[in-house]
This record gives sequence, structure tokens and C-alpha cells, in this order.
Amino acid sequence: MLATHVGAAAGIRFTAAAPFGSIAGELRGGRLWALELHPHPPAGAGDRPPAELAAALRRYLRDPAASWSLPLARRGTDFQRRVWAALRRIPAGRTMTYGELARRLGSGARAVAAACRANPVALIVPCHRVVARGGIGGYQGVRSGPEVELKRWLLSHEGALRAD
Repeated sequence: MLATHVGAAAGIRFTAAAPFGSIAGELRGGRLWALELHPHPPAGAGDRPPAELAAALRRYLRDPAASWSLPLARRGTDFQRRVWAALRRIPAGRTMTYGELARRLGSGARAVAAACRANPVALIVPCHRVVARGGIGGYQGVRSGPEVELKRWLLSHEGALRAD
């Protein structure tokens, strides 16, 4: 079930149940401001989010290679936007290490990881496709626990990991 809440300054906020837990997001001025993934079910239920966004989420869940055409709010520093643009070029079913991405951008792996952590629109900017050199790496700023299992689910869903 999907929930929508309208706040004067915040715009339109919504939550949706997902196979891995829930998705929460916010639209401002007709642009996607935030899309967050959570490893737990949503706390409440209510109205549906805007139809275009709900359809895009369903497409991703059916086909992780489906393209996203939603307008995004301009956020982040110049460096973060460079990292996020590079993340959008990693196709579903593929991964890249933090170090590989850093080399492509002429930067350091920690700076890339920080930009991934600051990503405001998960799935559309697929930071989960960046992994550590020796394994899956962290997700949402943590190195273990339900958030990392969410990353594992996404990578499995996209065909980048074998199901055990």
C-alpha cells in the first residue's frame, strides 16, 4: 500500500511497500527530490504516489534494466553530481568498485563512497552497484546489517549476484 503526505514546504511525500522493505520519496516542484530505500516495511498506509512515479517503480521491480525518465531536482556539489552521473552509466547486472570509479573520475575511493552515501535518489542513481574490492561493501553508511542485506537484494534482483 502506498501513502502520500503533502507538506507546505516539503512538497509531496510518499511511502510504498517493496519486496526488500519500503521506498520513501518526495517530489518538489514536479521533480523528484528524494527516493530512499529502507529495509523495513512502511509504518503506515494511505493514498498512492503520483502515477508516473508508481509506474516507474513497478517497472524497475519487474525489469531492473528499465530506464528512468523522471525529472530530478538538481542537488549536490559539482563532484557529487559527477559521481552520480557516472553511477547512472553502470548498467543493471553490473558492478564497479569504489576504486575503479574513483580512477575514472580522477578522485579517491573514499570521496566516491561519500558521494554515494549522499545520493538523494536511490535506484535512479544506482549507488548500490558500487562495491568494495573484496566484497559487497557497505550501504547507506553502514557495513553490516539490514541495509547491506538490502543492497544484496538489489544486486541479486539485477542479476549482479548469484542467489545462494
